[in-house]
Amino acid sequence: MSKMFDGYIDLTITSPPYDELRSYDNQVMGANPKFNGYTFPFEKIAKELYRVTKRGGVVVWIVGDSCVKGNETGNSFRQALFFKQCGFNLFDTMIYSKPPRGAVGNNKTYWQSFEYMFVFSKGSPKTINLIKDRENKDARNGDNGTKRLKNGELLKLKRGGYGALGRRTNIWEYNIGKGHSTSDKIAHDHPAIFPEKLAKDHIYTWSKVGDLVYDPMMGSGTVAKMCILTERDYIGSEINKNYCDIAEKRISQGVLQYDRNEIETL
Repeated sequence: MSKMFDGYIDLTITSPPYDELRSYDNQVMGANPKFNGYTFPFEKIAKELYRVTKRGGVVVWIVGDSCVKGNETGNSFRQALFFKQCGFNLFDTMIYSKPPRGAVGNNKTYWQSFEYMFVFSKGSPKTINLIKDRENKDARNGDNGTKRLKNGELLKLKRGGYGALGRRTNIWEYNIGKGHSTSDKIAHDHPAIFPEKLAKDHIYTWSKVGDLVYDPMMGSGTVAKMCILTERDYIGSEINKNYCDIAEKRISQGVLQYDRNEIETL
């Protein structure tokens, strides 16, 4: 990011390695042998993201919390508040919900099966394409009616209807694991991927064709792949060479195997 101009990026989508909930390749800079994971300079990254984001641009920060001896870390909230200190608006607090498999937590609480998707904007978002795939129970066409005015006259009215599909809630659920998150086998060589459809839905919602999308922790290249399929440009940063190799193979091979019509159902 230090090489980027101010106001360079339209949209950022990323999920940091939070709370050492996964084991990562120890070749990465800042590796912690105790946890076989790594830390990252969050505050520096957040400040730089504000600098490189265009006015009206959006950052989607996907993160959760671990529970240590009955006490959740709360790092997700601390990070969200720091983004606000940097100047971002917290445009929406969304939930990434997943079926209860491989969820973290303990046996004394309800099964934890979600992560936060904080949507930060630099000013008001310049692009909002709300996905409308929620079935309306009361779908109907518009109709005509009347209203009795104070003087006794009848005012003719035309009431609007409701379409069969309405905008989503801000809780998005995705199946996870092999065969669900992605059909690319190589992607699962990375220990913590998120679903392609999740990345695609955010790309569609907060950007337009030709926009520049950034993932500062690129991992297996999910965001890059979905940018190619949705005709967005992309930049990815990844400190681990092994993960860079996975992303490069995935982008060069997996995308070519996709049927263009399949993207509509992802």
